[in-house]
Amino acid sequence: MTIYDHHRTTSVSSTIREVVFGMQDGMVSTLGAITGIAIGSQDHFTVILSGMVIISVESISMGIGSYLSNRSEYDVNQRRIEEEKEEIAEFPQQEKSELIQMFIRDGWPEEIALEMSDVAAKDPTLMLKEMAYRELLITHKPSLAFRNSVFMFFSYILGGLLPLLAYFLLPLQSAMTVSVIITLIGLFGIGAYTTKYSKASWLKAGGRVLVLGAVAMGVGFLMGELSHFIR
Repeated sequence: MTIYDHHRTTSVSSTIREVVFGMQDGMVSTLGAITGIAIGSQDHFTVILSGMVIISVESISMGIGSYLSNRSEYDVNQRRIEEEKEEIAEFPQQEKSELIQMFIRDGWPEEIALEMSDVAAKDPTLMLKEMAYRELLITHKPSLAFRNSVFMFFSYILGGLLPLLAYFLLPLQSAMTVSVIITLIGLFGIGAYTTKYSKASWLKAGGRVLVLGAVAMGVGFLMGELSHFIR
């Protein structure tokens, strides 16, 4: 795999992670909340209003959280790369020796490792890329923080609307049942889809996510029932 392919694969993986996380969290959180509200309030308008508020607030919160976490990770990596750059400038021979050992560690014959390190040592930019990739386990790449936050924002909205959709179209009791069924199917589908990029069993992956949704629904159901005793 070339460095370009590695960058592209890392970028795609990062995007998939944000989309899956956003949709899954949107479905689970919204399903649990509106199920409890539907049982507790028995009011159609209250359920829809609450669902819209939850999706609006949480999608913004998740988008901001995604941006801050991704940006922080990027800034930390940039700081580590800058520190490595200073070390290369101040201790070139020591860094070259470290690079030789890392080439050998990665399976290169010693003779080729020496030649490769000689070439890298003559080019500070190449040397920095090799040291960052092999020692720090990070690569030079643009910040994906804003893009990932956008994916998180919209995927959360999409995931959150799935359990709420039935309440726009059906009476309360029917909507509650359809909402649960559709959302659980969606959660299973999200889990199964992720196996496209892994070797995991689609049945197990889908089942794991399905269980999360069932737990959230169960909590919402219990809180809704509990509200009848609180009144």
